[in-house]
Amino acid sequence: MMPDNAHDIKTAYQKICAEISAPPEATLEAKLEAKLEAKPITLLAVSKQVAAAQVRVLLECGHRHFGENRVQEAVQKWTPLKADYPAIELHLIGALQSNKVKEAAALFDVIETLDRPRLAAALARLRDSGVALPRLFVQVNTGNEAQKAGVALNEAGAFIEQCRHDYGLTIEGLMCLPPYDTPPAPHFMQLATLAQAHNIAHLSMGMSGDYGIAIACGADIIRIGTALFGSR
Repeated sequence: MMPDNAHDIKTAYQKICAEISAPPEATLEAKLEAKLEAKPITLLAVSKQVAAAQVRVLLECGHRHFGENRVQEAVQKWTPLKADYPAIELHLIGALQSNKVKEAAALFDVIETLDRPRLAAALARLRDSGVALPRLFVQVNTGNEAQKAGVALNEAGAFIEQCRHDYGLTIEGLMCLPPYDTPPAPHFMQLATLAQAHNIAHLSMGMSGDYGIAIACGADIIRIGTALFGSR
């Protein structure tokens, strides 16, 4: 049975898809000015604390890219959903504890929150045991906020290379969550600059309130929750 707000979810989804498939001319101009490649945009529907029935609304629309914050919640929700809908790509966008690495690797296709050597070592050990790892992104704390996960911006370059050379990990993307009370564009551009410096292809940045700015700054993955599902 579809939830009461199924129509609202579908309408919001169609609106956002239309916006990211045909961005405003100003967005294209901003990319050209910054010498950023115009890349296809992946809409990552953030389904944390969202009931499976609401998630199924988007699945029935053909959407297959989702993000979750907590491993245990995701296991309970997505194990049956993945069985029903093939080709789902599930991203972990919340902090990952080292002792949850094996469980996360079994469910998620992408881990966006690699941010410390201990976690990198745990992932490397899991790989060496014969387990195929998800795709890996490094989370960067662009605002150097003490309460927020992510490697500090001034340490991020060294950490990326440590992951590659010391642990043999492939880093495919970067992710950030700018401070809520500051303009996001400088943070997005810092992440884009870091990605270019280290030859990293993907940028996961921008949420419901600022995804247009993120796209203008080079994002190819935007994480949208509230604008799709409403407030939790």
